[in-house]
Amino acid sequence: MGTVSVEVNGRSYVVGCEDGQEAHVMALARQFDAQVGEVREQVGQVGELRLFLMAALLTADELADVRNRLAEAEAALVRYQRDETAAQTRAAEVLEAAAQRIEALASKAG
Repeated sequence: MGTVSVEVNGRSYVVGCEDGQEAHVMALARQFDAQVGEVREQVGQVGELRLFLMAALLTADELADVRNRLAEAEAALVRYQRDETAAQTRAAEVLEAAAQRIEALASKAG
């Protein structure tokens, strides 16, 4: 197990992570630090625990929004795929009917 030192709100923290995930954890910590900074700008220094909690709640809210949008996009994709299948089926039926008409006309002509 690896460890990485990250800085949030001007303080360093040592965090454990899986080997090879150090850069990812550092990137996540930078994102969280930015979120903490935004909260601090809005409400001031209200205590580190409260500041971190507010930032975590904002991050969780953003994640919930992304999950909702993903679920909506997945549902739309299913609808589009269903519509595409129906359109392909209908197109095949129309082509089959046209082919039958052409064969009927050809047999009358010949």
